[in-house]
Amino acid sequence: MMSENHVFEKKSYRKAFGPTADLSDLAKTCVCLANARGGTLQIGIEDKQELPPPQQRIDPEAANLLVRSLGGRAINVGLADPLVITSANGGQYLQLWVHPSLNTIATTSDGRVYMRLGEECRPVVGDDLLRLAGEKSGFQWELHTPHSVPEAELNPAEIRFFVEKIRAAPTNKVSPFVKGKSTAEILTHYKLLREDGLATNLGILWLGTPYQRARLRYGLLVQYMVYDEQERRIRKETWMDFRFNPLQLLDEVLAQGVELHYYHEVPEGLYRRQVRRYPEAVLRELLANAFAHRLYTVATDVAIRVYPDRLEIESPGHLPLGVTPTTILHERVRRNQALMDTFQATGLMEGEGSGYDLIYEKLSRDAKPLPDIDDSYSNLRVTIFAKAPNPTAVALLDTLARFYDFRQKEIITLGIIAQHGSIGAPALTQALQLRQEERLRSWLGRLVEWEIVLARGVKKSTEYLVNPKAYAAANLDVKPSLKTMEPHRLRALIEEDLRAYPDSSLAQIHRRLEELPLLEVRREVYGMVAEGRITPSSGGTRNRRYSLP
Repeated sequence: MMSENHVFEKKSYRKAFGPTADLSDLAKTCVCLANARGGTLQIGIEDKQELPPPQQRIDPEAANLLVRSLGGRAINVGLADPLVITSANGGQYLQLWVHPSLNTIATTSDGRVYMRLGEECRPVVGDDLLRLAGEKSGFQWELHTPHSVPEAELNPAEIRFFVEKIRAAPTNKVSPFVKGKSTAEILTHYKLLREDGLATNLGILWLGTPYQRARLRYGLLVQYMVYDEQERRIRKETWMDFRFNPLQLLDEVLAQGVELHYYHEVPEGLYRRQVRRYPEAVLRELLANAFAHRLYTVATDVAIRVYPDRLEIESPGHLPLGVTPTTILHERVRRNQALMDTFQATGLMEGEGSGYDLIYEKLSRDAKPLPDIDDSYSNLRVTIFAKAPNPTAVALLDTLARFYDFRQKEIITLGIIAQHGSIGAPALTQALQLRQEERLRSWLGRLVEWEIVLARGVKKSTEYLVNPKAYAAANLDVKPSLKTMEPHRLRALIEEDLRAYPDSSLAQIHRRLEELPLLEVRREVYGMVAEGRITPSSGGTRNRRYSLP
């Protein structure tokens, strides 16, 4: 069953036809899709349903009239390929393709602007409207040809380099059909050349000579700065001579940035294991994102700042409209489409939508803190931290990964839980950037089923912790902790506490078990009262005291 997302929407038959039709709402949906990336609109299928009602029929004339009516209510929106489709159960529905509005802003006929953000259609107003207008012009930078450079004047070595990368790419990134094209056809396919043979800005960025790249109004420039404990700059490297194409530039930055290769030594039995402060895959993905998603209509360089305790990568331009620091793990919005296509084909970055998934996975595997993302109107700054990982968490994750084939979501979730020892459902939901706690189930995956993770409590008071047996199975000598104590042992501890300190209040019990959150202690005490294992001895609801029977 295909669920609704940022490029797919379903609407009820009643929304489009008959006395309850709401064409204004349909027009708003079309505007939302057009201002994002375009998409498919299916009319005649109810929410949470995969097929239309078996007896439902779509009148072709009514469908044509609907398309014409939507064209008058949705401005700068292109509707194409209206099809009346008969489903497997015999029911019919209408399918429309909404073109993305690349150069203009789509609006409703009354001048309102909407955009599809995740699964929601939201109005765009104020500063967001200015951002949307800026991005519409930004989409086209890569395809402009202001310098009229023909293919014959480009750097032959760079052309060979790019084409060889394309033909050597794995088939999941470049199809055999594209690999079989001629050199000129490959360059045209990736929009480095226009049909008339002139190089686009993107073509000059990849294939140009240093002089030609320098003539780009806003090229790809990088500054690398190192700071001491007092945040005084002690070293600076710059790449402003336009010698390198994007892939070569990224490799050169990683090679020359010696501070990026520092590591921690983590005990591992009789030996010590080296864990990099900043995993190489994370660095490559963050730099590739800075190159790919930056605004190429802003005269600001990509800046890399290395401090003793953190690394900051700052690129010009904010996050694409529709993505925020608290949704970056889940939202999928591209800014420079053609540029990203070349980055993925040449192996410079991962596939669409997998960048931050990969970053979260690699940091979680090494028990490292997740990135901090600061989005302003003019710049995007991503910070990752050099904090030494918890050796126990690293050893646990390594051992479990040898015996279990974890999915990406599971290893991210397990890494977060292992670092915290014990984490509540609201905090875990926030760390995973989920809107609803109910969605935790898909991220926990099989961790609870396999009893690697224990869940105690219900709903919002649920606490997740690594099963102490998992530490034992990994031969890890872990100091007992109240946070990781199993519920039956915790209840036995509360009984021992009340045996030594009868007639104690909940606050007094918690004070003696201060490692645990108050909610955890309260839940166990209330449960023990319900089971008759302890009794309330005096006081009202707020000042009640407890003793053993």
